Amino acid sequence: MPKIDLASVPVRKGSGYPAPFDAPCATRTRQRLGDAGGLGDFGVNLMTLPPSGWSSQRHWHSHEDELVYVLEGELVLVEDGGETLLKAADSAAFAKNSGNGHHMINRSSATARYLEVGSRCQDDVITCSDIDVMSPSRDGRFLHKDGTPYPRQG
Repeated sequence: MPKIDLASVPVRKGSGYPAPFDAPCATRTRQRLGDAGGLGDFGVNLMTLPPSGWSSQRHWHSHEDELVYVLEGELVLVEDGGETLLKAADSAAFAKNSGNGHHMINRSSATARYLEVGSRCQDDVITCSDIDVMSPSRDGRFLHKDGTPYPRQG
């Protein structure tokens, strides 16, 4: 049956960023709905972001389009051009290779939930706008922008 049993989808807390860049994202949780449904061409994540949590470091993708859709709560979308408030039923789209770094911060007093949808291009490289971090999707390593690897964590 194609229905996904949300209770059986593992909840992953935090992020894989190297310290100290992982701290702002430490309270976020992710459930990989696309993986649970056996999808291969694109991923769908159910994200939960408590108050003061960050979705990620501000980043952009070289080969992957991305879309977010807010289910509940409100988030502040931070991009190169400024900030935009997103509320339930709002969405935002990020074209691949735009160079426009983005992330969301929950500045409200209530937990927010949203869907994150993206293609699964193995050639994608995620580049963080404000910090010295990049990550090739092919292997998920975290590198300095000069290509030097960060030490593997945990």
